[in-house]
Amino acid sequence: MDSGGTLASPSAEVAEMSCGGRGRERKNPTLICAPIMAESVDEMVILLGKAKACGADLVEIRLDNLKSFNPRQHLKALITRSPLPTVFTYRPKWEGGQYEVDENQRLDALRLAMQLGADYIDVELQFLFQMLKLILLVAREFNDFLHGNKAAKCKVIVSSHNYHNTPSVEELGNLVAKIQAAGADIEKIAKAALDITDVSRIFHITVHSQVPIIGIVMGEKGLISRILCEKFGGYLTFGTLESGIVSAPGQPTIKDLLDLYNFRQIGPDIKVHGIIGKPIGHSKSPFLCNEAFKSIGFNGVFVHLLVDDIAKFFQTFSSTDFAGFSCTIPHKEAAVKCRDEVDPVAKSIGAVNCIIRRQSDGKLLGYNTDYVGAISAIEEGLRVSQNISSVAGSPLAGKLFVVIGAGGAGKALAYGAKEKGARVLIANRTFAPKELFRKIMSKY
Repeated sequence: MDSGGTLASPSAEVAEMSCGGRGRERKNPTLICAPIMAESVDEMVILLGKAKACGADLVEIRLDNLKSFNPRQHLKALITRSPLPTVFTYRPKWEGGQYEVDENQRLDALRLAMQLGADYIDVELQFLFQMLKLILLVAREFNDFLHGNKAAKCKVIVSSHNYHNTPSVEELGNLVAKIQAAGADIEKIAKAALDITDVSRIFHITVHSQVPIIGIVMGEKGLISRILCEKFGGYLTFGTLESGIVSAPGQPTIKDLLDLYNFRQIGPDIKVHGIIGKPIGHSKSPFLCNEAFKSIGFNGVFVHLLVDDIAKFFQTFSSTDFAGFSCTIPHKEAAVKCRDEVDPVAKSIGAVNCIIRRQSDGKLLGYNTDYVGAISAIEEGLRVSQNISSVAGSPLAGKLFVVIGAGGAGKALAYGAKEKGARVLIANRTFAPKELFRKIMSKY
């Protein structure tokens, strides 16, 4: 994906009303929206204050979560007591929400929210797939009703959610056209990720949009759509107040957006790095690397990349903006075949854990740093524990070195130990043909 293109920015009014992320300098106009979900208005008011303290720019008030709702009384209270701009969402069951009563009452509540001073309202674009053609229901009816009546400052977000998959670029383009035809001030498209490469379609639609757009791919495989949305011109992203309390799958916390990913500093020219693996959410690499990037002022971000097919991933995200990667289980061996060039040591080991995309020609270069890091640490530990001088050669020389596992990391350790003069024994949790071990050890 290339990151060219332009997109209308969030309004100056919102920028002025928002707290701007706890005083952080902003490099981009993309907003952080905190979903507010509670069973009572009093609870919501508390969460509104917390959202500002956490660094949100605006809040999405989920009316469908309220157990008791008096529209005029409660909407006025929420609007007047919110320290941040408000998005009112009254999501019906048929679009993944909680509301399942009268549709007219739902639309009346959203209309009232506008009249009372809401900054945004979210109304759904519903398609009836039972028909031979797509029929625009709620959004068009609502837009017709609003024509000439909505408050000047209130903007209408027309949204479409798909919790099953991410359609093709062509289908997404048609969907965007229908949302625009419905009279949206801002488009919102939220789709489910079956594969991390699905995110590229949303990036494509977002970066080429001529009107403000919120493009999200839900789930862990879609996480980068939420972090990198500002690189591609997204209007806003959603960040939660607490981990695990989400309004849609895959939402990161506001704290992680601001402190881990340095969200305010992500712009169109940022270089994307990440750790490729499956599973991957447990990895601490983004914590280490992003902190390092910040400390030296490097214009980069490091993210988790939940990848099923590494070859497909590199074919899809082929821009030089996707600049460097760590590689972990189960892709280290497959990564050797995906590179344009492989370092001789990595080729000997048969596994790659470090991948760099050369900026001059976009070619992928594969390296293995596992053996250096692991063997150096083991040697240092032995020297300290046995009081061995660093000039006395490797403390591994002549030692029996047991490697548990014959995967990519195991191969790297076996290589490193053999290079240091150790006798290597490989133990694997499953039976493997003798040819495999012979192939591994013949390289060393």
